[in-house]
Amino acid sequence: MHVLTLTNSADAPFMNQQMTALEERGVSFTTLAVSGDVDAETARGPTDYLRTVPRVLAETSNGYDLIHAHYGLMAPMALAQFGTPVVLSLWGSDVHGPVKPVSSACAPLCDEVIVMSEEMREVLGRDCRVIPDGVDLETFRPEPRARAREKVGWDDAGDAYQVLFPYPPEREVKNYPRAKRVVATADNLLERPVELRTVSGVDHDAVPDYMNAADALLLTSHSEGSPNSVKEALACNLPVVAVDVGDVRERLEGVEPSRIGTTDEELIVGLMDVLERSERSNGREAAREVSIERTADRMLEIYERVARSTMRTSPNDAGKNATNQQPLSDKR
Repeated sequence: MHVLTLTNSADAPFMNQQMTALEERGVSFTTLAVSGDVDAETARGPTDYLRTVPRVLAETSNGYDLIHAHYGLMAPMALAQFGTPVVLSLWGSDVHGPVKPVSSACAPLCDEVIVMSEEMREVLGRDCRVIPDGVDLETFRPEPRARAREKVGWDDAGDAYQVLFPYPPEREVKNYPRAKRVVATADNLLERPVELRTVSGVDHDAVPDYMNAADALLLTSHSEGSPNSVKEALACNLPVVAVDVGDVRERLEGVEPSRIGTTDEELIVGLMDVLERSERSNGREAAREVSIERTADRMLEIYERVARSTMRTSPNDAGKNATNQQPLSDKR
């Protein structure tokens, strides 16, 4: 099976891990990314997306079994062609933010829609598959804290608690001001100092070292789908203190010590409790439910079902384009 991946973030670790796992299962990929550069402070504009459409139309003529569009803004260009089935993965901000109208309009036209949590499915308001991004349990695993702190340069932290905020502070949706406020209050109330460590832009293979070096992960986002940082923290047995967004409550069920809060006070009390316990969590067992192996198997089932469905509805076997055109043309 050969799949064309459309994305506006070609370096997204969770997407690339998923594709690697699927390649091990016999799927091959060609990735086409949106034109233009992007960083934490600069978003792509409409012109970048429009410039990408002709490239997509030209590439889709090469006989793919399906197109997998990642993120809601990629759906219109995936649907601009006729003849190749479309799987759409929504990432979270494309369901909760200003991109939602695009996602909602395109979802009924796709052959399968995948979201990361039940909460996303409810917000989208239509039937779709819930498959959280998987976590690589080989890469993210518990390691001795002292060794991890030496690797990341925190070995001079003394007896201060280290609270990890693994996002750029300027990403508004991650709500860094709230994280800073919560940690500052905990620092004033606890006998031992509490430090907030913001980590971003590091190689993804180095992230487990930060997870193992920290005493807790703090998530204060305005919205999420299925935050990868939470699942990665679980895989490293790092306690999590988080707001109730996305599938966080489901992921943290039965995980101790970890806490969910809706107010600043609840987050502060939860963080203080977790830090004072000074224990690693039992999160790795919970992380096995969303291992990259399990989620890749579920994704492969969707790929195969979409491909089989297209073949069954084909009027003849005269070639791939002729095979796929009628059912998708009728649908749209």
